[in-house]
This record gives sequence, C-alpha cells and structure tokens, in this order.
Amino acid sequence: MDTTADESTDAGFESVLLYLKETRGFDFTGYKRTSLSRRVRRRMAQVGIDDYGEYIDHLQVNADEFAALFNVLLINVTSFLRDPEAWQHLRDEVLPQLLAELEPESPIRVWSAGCASGEEAYSLAILLTEALGVEGFRHRVKIYATDVDEEALAQARQANYGEREVEGVPADLLERYFEHQGSRYVFRQDLRRSVIFGRNDLVQDAPISRIHLLVCRNTLMYFNAETQAKILARLNFALLPNGVLFLGKAEMLLSYDNLFTPLDLKRRLFRKVPTHGVAQGTLFAHPVSPARRSGHNPTDELREQAFSAGPVAQVVINTDDEIALINHQAEELFGLTPRDIGRPLRDLELSYRPVELRAQLERAKVEHRPLRLRDVEWQRGPNDVIWLDVRLNPLLSERELLGVSVVFHDVSAARRLLDELEHANRQLESAYEELQSTNEELETTNEELQSTVEELETTNEELQSTNEELETINEELQSTNDELQTINDRLSERSVELDDLNSFLESILTSLRSGVIVVDPEMRVIVWNRVSEEMWGLRRDEADGQHLLNLDIGLPLADLRPLVRNALVDADSTGEVTIAAVNRRGRTVSVRVVASPLRGRNGDTEGAILVLEENRPS
Repeated sequence: MDTTADESTDAGFESVLLYLKETRGFDFTGYKRTSLSRRVRRRMAQVGIDDYGEYIDHLQVNADEFAALFNVLLINVTSFLRDPEAWQHLRDEVLPQLLAELEPESPIRVWSAGCASGEEAYSLAILLTEALGVEGFRHRVKIYATDVDEEALAQARQANYGEREVEGVPADLLERYFEHQGSRYVFRQDLRRSVIFGRNDLVQDAPISRIHLLVCRNTLMYFNAETQAKILARLNFALLPNGVLFLGKAEMLLSYDNLFTPLDLKRRLFRKVPTHGVAQGTLFAHPVSPARRSGHNPTDELREQAFSAGPVAQVVINTDDEIALINHQAEELFGLTPRDIGRPLRDLELSYRPVELRAQLERAKVEHRPLRLRDVEWQRGPNDVIWLDVRLNPLLSERELLGVSVVFHDVSAARRLLDELEHANRQLESAYEELQSTNEELETTNEELQSTVEELETTNEELQSTNEELETINEELQSTNDELQTINDRLSERSVELDDLNSFLESILTSLRSGVIVVDPEMRVIVWNRVSEEMWGLRRDEADGQHLLNLDIGLPLADLRPLVRNALVDADSTGEVTIAAVNRRGRTVSVRVVASPLRGRNGDTEGAILVLEENRPS
C-alpha cells in the first residue's frame, strides 16, 4: 500500500479546506472528512481537474467557482413535511402538549436550523397555523429559519416552489396555504411575515435563545463526533426548559442523555434536560459584554466583577431607559444576555414581566426615592410560580440622576427549598429500607450491566456512523437526481420545440407550388418536397441521401451540374436556367430551375437550394 500517495492526497485536500477558510471565512474543520472529500472530488471531476493544487489555482482565477463548489458541499436536500409519519406525530401529539404548557397569549418561538430552501420552515408554519388559527399564529409565533448557504436562503425568502417541490403537501393544505401562479406555488404572504430567514453557522455563531421548538433535521450527520457534541450543547442552551428538539431519521442522541431525553426515539423527538445551576460559558463560550473593557484599573475591575457576581438579580437602567448593566443572576433569571446591554427597556420582555416596570421606573426617577414592590407573583410556566420583591433605587450624583438600579429578590426560594427538603426527607425515609434490601442485588449485577452497556455503546456508535454516512450518500444521490430531472425537463422542452419547427418547415415545403430540392456540399439530397415527387415520380424516401446526379428522373441533371457547383462555391450567387425535361407522365415540359446557396448561421455555404417550376404555355 502506497502510504506516501495517501498522505499527499490528504495534504492536498486539507489545503483546499484551508484555502476556503482563509479566503471565504468558511470553516469545514468539523465536517466528516469522508463525505466532504467525496463531494470535493466530484466537483473537481465536473471541471476536469484531478489535482488539488490545480483546483486551488482554478478557484483563484474563477470567482464563480466558489458558488458552484459550495452548492456541491452544502447539500440542500429538503422537502415539505419530509418523513410524513414523524411530522404527523409532531402535529397530533407533541405540539398540543407543548402549547398546553404555555399561557394562552404567550409568544411562541421556533427555530429551524439548517433550513436549506425553506420547505421545513414553511411546514412548521402550516402545522402551527392549523393548531392556533391564522390570527393566533400571526400574533404569537416567530419562526427563525437559518442556514449557512446564502443562495439557499435567498430562494427560501421568495417562498416560490414548483409542482414537484410541493408534491408532499396534502391537497387541502396546498389549497389553503399556497397561491397558484402559473406552474409555481407561492406560500401565503400574510403568514410569511412570521418566518424570519438569516444566516447562522451552527459551529461558530451563537444560537438563538428562548426557543420552544427547535427543528434540526439531517444536519448533524454531516459533522464529526466532536463537532456534533459542540452543536448539541448550543442547541440545549437555545431551548427553554422542557423545549422540544426534532431531529432527522439518521440522528439518535443516545450518547447525550445529559442534554436531551427521548420523547419518541423512533421519530427522533427529544425534550431538553434542564441545566439548572450551569454557569454561563459552561455550554459554549459566552460573548463578552461591551461594557467590560480591558482598560479598567484594578478597583474598577473589582467593582464590576462584584456587581456581576451579586447574589440577587440586578439590572441598571440609564436615564434614556436603556439597559446599562446586567449581572449574571439577572441573565439566568430572565434569559438576558450581554448583547441586551444598550437596548431600550421597552424592547425587552422584562419591561412588563414579571411586573410592569416602566411606570414604576418613571415614578422613581421623578420622586428621586427608592420604591419597593412586594410579593410580585410571576408565573414562569404551568407549574412554576415564584414570588419576588422588586426594589427600584435611583442612582444620584450630587442630586443629578444617573439611572435606576432594579433589584429582584426571590423571596419564595427559601420556602420552596424547605418544602422540597421536607418532602424529600419523607421520601428518603420511606425508600431507605427498600433501597438497602436491593442494594446488594444491584451491586452483583452492576458489573455485568456495565460490560453489556459498553458493548452496546460501541456497536451503536458504529451503526450510527454507518447510518449517517448512508443518509449523506442518499441525499447526494437525491440532489444529483434533481439535477438530472431538471436537465431532462429542458431536453423535453427543446424536443417539443424541434418537432414544432420541423412541422412548420414541412408545412411550408408542402404548401409551395414549386418543386424544392436541397442538397448538401457533396450534392446529396437532404430535402425533396411533395411537388418534386409529383413532377418526377420519385418518392422522398427514395431520393433522401442519394447523389443528385445519380437520380433516374426525366430531368437532364448533368446540365445542372455547373449551376449547382456555382451555388456551392459562391455564397452570393444565384443562378437560373430553363431546360427541357420529361415529367412522370411522359410529357415533354420546359422547366425553369433556380439555384441558390444554402447559408449557415455564420454565413458559410452548407449546400444548395434548387427551385423547379414548370413553364406552362400561355
């Protein structure tokens, strides 16, 4: 085995990936090398290049090649309601349960990650509209659809699909949610406003937060195990507690039970495992707040860190009603991020939940004295109620107002903790004796189970990798099949046009009252119209392909040789001669023959046209 050649090939492939990263900022490091290498070689074969170095040169001199390469690398295979059984389960079982856990008028946030050309995002819009009604969908739902392929996103924003692309949509839904325009179908514009498309790289970009339903189907299978783990941590962070993750049929998540627990493993539906107490930055790198700059002196830095690490949630609002500071407790409690610093308070949910802050904020600013709101009840979820004491403290400098500090004291935490502790102690006491009696049994079987689990995990990982590879190849084949289908449609259109043109030409030749004979540069007959058949008694199939001078008809063809040769040589000449001949009835007739050159598109002579008319006595 030639290992040197393999190493050279791997180095060449990696150099292509490095060039794409340096020139276009697209990092394919986390993608599976096998399928990625196969698709790069496929594109190289299409342009007739078999060396990676030469292909990099080709990319340098052909800017359009980047778009073609990305279209091959980023396989955008999707369809409406793909895998109908899984979508039906989402509609009938998961969505009703998810909606029942929310307050009647609360907003619903959905994220379609890796949306390609948008079919998946619009499928979600259809299902949610069916569940909430048109008005409920328009007022409550926001669907964020993201992908790394700008060309696919541009197509998705148009919401314009062909007949083959909407085949998976039932007829009744197709009629209600699409407008038929010619041979195309356009998704309803009033619902389209709730679907927001944007570019997001799951590997590098921060996830969209506070999501109730996250759909990421057949996307993870393109990444290696390390990158999959990184992405899944981001998806866990994006979901709200008890949020639902909907994956593709090639993605199982059996090794990530610390992040997600199965709702329906067969249909790839999972619930988020809550990550209470996880510090910011544990799941993925947290962006640094713009307010935390490196030029502070040690005292300023100490003051800032002390504020950020405060034991209660605290938000500072400046005189323009903009967020100035947020500590970690406020980020955790209200789902805020450092990116919210500088945003107007009115744009945040915090302005009216858990309490209407804006009126109280104005009162504190006008009266220049602290305010306290006691026992504010906050229903965070169907079974999650907390009570807060909210304190608003004006921040003054020599009687000049600098801003307002808003502190949220969770006064229900201690009571809830004691109740939970007492309940847990009672359960612990009742279960202790039973656990003690079964402990020895569990210990004896634990080693056997551990060995079996390890074997199953190893087998599962191998099967998972094989399944993802097969799914990748399947989508590549589907993409190729779509391309071939498009080419076949175009060929069919050209074939119909050619048939129409031939019929039109045939009707012209048939309608002429003169005999028409067309010969190629070798003087072989290529056109013999019906009048020529009637004049000389020779059928078209007998004349086609024959040398003109070899035809056995009553026309002295040898006398026409100079006339035809001149038309074949001189593209600007037109010759005419009248000769005596004998027609198919045996009568002597006088025939006028006009010879003209047959010109091609570029002006070259491609043959000669002979027009024969019988001179009738006047």
